[in-house]
This record gives sequence, structure tokens and C-alpha cells, in this order.
Amino acid sequence: MAKAEKIEIYTNLCKGCEICVELCPVDALEMKDFKAAVKDLDKCIACMQCELRCPDFAIEVYKK
Repeated sequence: MAKAEKIEIYTNLCKGCEICVELCPVDALEMKDFKAAVKDLDKCIACMQCELRCPDFAIEVYKK
């Protein structure tokens, strides 16, 4: 299965809706100071749900 090399979160675009955190099937993201943040990059399976469902285009997932 694919892994993520990096998850870029643009905090200036993130409105803190938590959609990405709720949709992540492996609990790789969390909320910090009302913004999305990477909790554990090693868990990320690069399913792209966070990037695809973010209404503000605040997340980019880079696959290995």
C-alpha cells in the first residue's frame, strides 16, 4: 500500500472544520489550536480522503 512522504497543511486556509480528521481511516491527523495537524505521518496510507474532501483546499498529500 502507498505511503505518504509528506502531508502539507496550509493553516492560513484551514478553517478548522475537522472533516479531514473525521475522514482519516488511520488516525493520522488531529486538531491543534483549532487547525488540522499531522498527528502521525507514519500511519498515513495516502488514501487522499483528507485532500479530496477538504472544502478549503488546505491539505496536500505527497505520495512516496
